[in-house]
Amino acid sequence: MVRRLPASATAGLLLAALLPLAACGGGAKDRPKADLAASKVTTIGVNAYLWRASLDTLSFMPMVQTDSNGGVIVTDWYANPNSPNERMKLTVSILDQDLRADALRVAASRQVNQGGQWVDAPVAAATVQKLEEVILTKARDLRRMAIG
Repeated sequence: MVRRLPASATAGLLLAALLPLAACGGGAKDRPKADLAASKVTTIGVNAYLWRASLDTLSFMPMVQTDSNGGVIVTDWYANPNSPNERMKLTVSILDQDLRADALRVAASRQVNQGGQWVDAPVAAATVQKLEEVILTKARDLRRMAIG
């Protein structure tokens, strides 16, 4: 079970991590910028905003694997109650410590129930693209809230 922190707690943790850094160095140009893209101030191996946004976006699905160091989230099969004869399984990979569109990759599998058997079915490319857009938008929103 993945435990989620409220956005205010996440922002508070980020602020708490940045405060000790503010006292380092002599001049203003020596200080780290407040927007270290969360990658350099967290203990996970990937961009924290992309990680949090991915978990939040997929929170309705059962999780099989969450590896914050490797940046991989794998869900179990999920059937929408409105479409019980169709189910989806997702794998989200975060590939970088920077908040960039090409640092996120989503793969989806879809199956349909035919005569009591689950049969692989194609996934529309727009589905994966839309999911990536939702995660990226949420990550950018989290970043904006954290830096001010």
